[in-house]
Amino acid sequence: MTPTDADALDEALALVSRTPAGEGPGGGGGAGGHRATAWPRAREAAARAGSGIRPRTHRVPLADALGEVLEQPLEALTDLPSFDTSAMDGWAVAGPGPWTVRPGGGVLAGSDRPEPLHDGEAVRIATGARIPADTTAVLRSEHSREAGTQLHADRPVQTGQDIRARGQECRSGDLLLPAGSLVTPAVLGLAAAAGYDELATRPRPRVEILVLGDELLTEGRPRDGLIRDALSPMLGPWLARLGAEVTATRRIGDDPAGAAALLDAVTGSEADVVITTGGTASGPVDHVRPVLAEAGAELLVDGVAVRPGHPMLLARLGDRADGRHVVGLPGNPLAAVSALLTLAEPLLRALAGRRQRPRYAVPVQGDVPGHPHDTRLVPVLLTDEHAVPLRYHGPAMLRGVAAADALAVVPPHGARSGQDLEILDLPWVAGGCFT
Repeated sequence: MTPTDADALDEALALVSRTPAGEGPGGGGGAGGHRATAWPRAREAAARAGSGIRPRTHRVPLADALGEVLEQPLEALTDLPSFDTSAMDGWAVAGPGPWTVRPGGGVLAGSDRPEPLHDGEAVRIATGARIPADTTAVLRSEHSREAGTQLHADRPVQTGQDIRARGQECRSGDLLLPAGSLVTPAVLGLAAAAGYDELATRPRPRVEILVLGDELLTEGRPRDGLIRDALSPMLGPWLARLGAEVTATRRIGDDPAGAAALLDAVTGSEADVVITTGGTASGPVDHVRPVLAEAGAELLVDGVAVRPGHPMLLARLGDRADGRHVVGLPGNPLAAVSALLTLAEPLLRALAGRRQRPRYAVPVQGDVPGHPHDTRLVPVLLTDEHAVPLRYHGPAMLRGVAAADALAVVPPHGARSGQDLEILDLPWVAGGCFT
C-alpha cells in the first residue's frame, strides 16, 4: 500500500468511525455528552462575545496608531489643500497666451506668498507651490516652449487646468473617516495631511498564551516520548497578525500543581484574552474545563462541530461588559489553527472594534471528502481560478497549512469538484494587521 493509499484509508476509517454530534459520549467532541456548536454559529458566538465588551480607548501619536481602530470620527482640521496649489511642474500663466516670462526665480513649494501675476505674464512654478493671485491656469513644462522672453503653449489652455483649488479634497470639519475605521498607512497619511498629531483609538486586545503539557520540548529533536512544542513559536506571531498584543507566553505542566498554576494564571491574568493550548478534551490530565468551572467561567462555546479542532472552547470570566475571555485550543497543531480561525479571530476582531472579514467562496479543484456530520477545514492553495486542497491535513500536521494560502470550509458529506467553498484567508496571505 502506498503512502497515499494509506492516508486515504486512514481518513476514511476516521470519518466513518466518528459519532454524530450529540448522539454519543462527548457529543461531537465536546465534554459531558452535549451537542457541539455548529461551526458557523461558533464563529458568530465569538464575534458577539467580543462586541459585548466595553471598549478601552486611548490617545496615541500617529506612529503608534497603526493597526488600531479609530474610536472617534476623523474630521478635517483644515481645508485640503489649504491654499490653491500647482498640480504640476510648469508655468503659472495669466490671461491668454503668448505670455511674457517674469524675470527672476520661480515659485517653489514652501515659499512665501508669491506676487500676483499681471495679465499676459508667466512665472515658473513647482508642483505643490502656492498659486499666485490672478493665475488663469498652470501650463505643464512639456506642453510649452520658450522663445526669448516669450512663452508659447503647444495646445489649448483651459481656465483652472492643473490647479488644485483650496478645499478640493475636503473642507475643514468634513468627515474623512467614520469611527471604527482601521488605521492603515494611508489613514496615517490622511490624518497627518488633515493636521493630526495623535489619534483616539481602541488599543489592540491583550493576549496571554498558556502552553500546557509535560511532553513538550523547547529545543532539539523529539526523543524518549517527548515532542517539540510547535505551538509556542507559531501562536505569538499568528495572534499578532490577527491584531493582538501578546503580553506573555507561559508553560504549565499537567500535574496537580500544573492545574493549580493554570487556575492562578486564568483568574489572575490582566489580559483581555487568555489562550490555552491542549487540555480541552476529557482525558485524565485535561484540566482546562475543570479549572474554568472552578473559576466560575461561563462556557459560551463548549466544543464545535468541526474537524480538526472539535474540542475547542470559548469561555467568559466576569460580567458581560467587562469580563475577559478564555479560548481553549486543542493541543494538536492543525486543530489549534482551526480553533484560532474559528474562535480567536472573530473574538479578537470584535474586541479591537474591527469588522469581520468579508465572506467569499472559490470553486474547489477535485472532490473533497467530508465528515458525516461536521464541517471540515482543509488547507488549500489559491490559484487564479480554484482552491487546490493540500495533503498532510491531519490534526497533528502543520506541513499542509505551512504551504497553504487559506483553509477551505468543507460542509458535511464533502464537496464535489467545482463546488464553491467558503475560504478563510491565512492572516499573512491576506495582509493581516499592520504591525
